[in-house]
Amino acid sequence: MSETFQFLAGEDAAGARVDEFLAARLGGLSRMRIASLLAGGACAVNDLAARAGQKLRAGDTVAVAVEAGTPGSMTPEPITLDILHEDADIVVLDKPAGMLVHPTRGVKTGTLANALAYHLNRPRPENLESRVAGSFVRPGLPHRLDRATSGLMVVACNQRSLGILSRHFHERLVEKRYLALLHGRVAADDLTITAPIGREESAWPKWRATDAGRPAETRLRVLERRGEVSLVELEPVTGRTNQLRIHCAHAGHPIYGDDWYGSPAESRLCLHAARLAFHHPTGGVWTEFASALPTEIAALLGAAT
Repeated sequence: MSETFQFLAGEDAAGARVDEFLAARLGGLSRMRIASLLAGGACAVNDLAARAGQKLRAGDTVAVAVEAGTPGSMTPEPITLDILHEDADIVVLDKPAGMLVHPTRGVKTGTLANALAYHLNRPRPENLESRVAGSFVRPGLPHRLDRATSGLMVVACNQRSLGILSRHFHERLVEKRYLALLHGRVAADDLTITAPIGREESAWPKWRATDAGRPAETRLRVLERRGEVSLVELEPVTGRTNQLRIHCAHAGHPIYGDDWYGSPAESRLCLHAARLAFHHPTGGVWTEFASALPTEIAALLGAAT
């Protein structure tokens, strides 16, 4: 008996390989298992059989049929999570800096997906028993944060919620705000950065501001200036890969700790997802969450003169 999962590719998935896209959303399955599903014709993009290396476009519908049962290789791990809210449909949590969201070829343990696989399948309080219904619950990730970025994430506990949240992210119905510590004094109180972002295979990092890239827009608001440091709020209007990091560097003010885009790696990446607001997938109630500036970033700001 198989179960069919369906996902909508958002703007942040444009250009991604379909196997990588599925690996990010089917945390309970190994990449080898996903490759096997693709080879066996169990995956389709826009109702046409998909290939492992096929690149996705924003708006593509990806469906995959998976045999019911426990996951192939990802091991649930009892890793402590900072959970702000939990119900039968979603979990909202504060991801620490340094934690990968999902396993990669080189890292199979210690990820957020490992932690969620354990958390969602442990013995449940009575009000959450309906979530499990006797089968393995795969954490659904409608968005992600870079390993080095901390802050708020919403996780779906079932396919219905994942489909709704993925569509809301794609349609820009979700509000996201980040706090970042930048090098230098940003002159303008408010700034809109518009620089196309694309992938250049021969460069490092591969994702960068380039005229051949896709349109990208970030709104920046200065919250505080101290010496040659600026604390800013960032709003990603679009959702390109590494957009905030690239745009801040493009504006001449790289994020502290971002050794990819022009800042010495003398601290953690000082980028934090501080606000997340969305329509709850059940009932549509507008729901807002906030997370304070991490102490290590606040300490760097306080030490600036």
